Amino acid sequence: MNDYIGFMRRPLFQFHPVVTAFGTAILSISLMLAPARAETAAEMDALFSELAQTEGEGWARAQSDIERIWSRSGSAAMDLLLQRGEQALDMGDIDSAIGHLTALTDHAPDFAAGWAARAAAFHAAGEFGPAAADLAATLRLEPRHWGALTLLAAMLEETGDETRALKAYRASLDINPHQPEAEDGAARLSTDALGQGV
Repeated sequence: MNDYIGFMRRPLFQFHPVVTAFGTAILSISLMLAPARAETAAEMDALFSELAQTEGEGWARAQSDIERIWSRSGSAAMDLLLQRGEQALDMGDIDSAIGHLTALTDHAPDFAAGWAARAAAFHAAGEFGPAAADLAATLRLEPRHWGALTLLAAMLEETGDETRALKAYRASLDINPHQPEAEDGAARLSTDALGQGV
């Protein structure tokens, strides 16, 4: 954990000038703790504990429950904007996705799922700076958002910062070890590091 904390405080995105300014904010903010929105902190902690189990099938229910809780803003209108933004992103309509999700983040700035979804849309558009800013907002609101950490790892890997990408993948897998994309990324970068004698 100390290694992770040290990693979170170091500069980020050294190889991509557009996102350099956002790097430190993303990593520092992810250390902050935020209370659960829809459930008590104890109930959320129990779900995350179950999610972290590598055996049995209870983790799948826990993951589903967490994702369901995260998707509820408390407003039907805001939830609809999230759904429309995610649907547009799934269909490859990035501009519409960003439009819906920008309306969402403007009207519900305390809703982590909106920032996470828009970060994915900006990343899909190749807009690393805005994606980084939205990841910072996501992790400020929900430090255990494994999807945001995995996207952060992917962005680090894309910018050539493989050491920190590997640490971000591992941090995400510590929260949710059931992520094939993060597992593949961590394995790939671990193999690369071993090949370089690191």
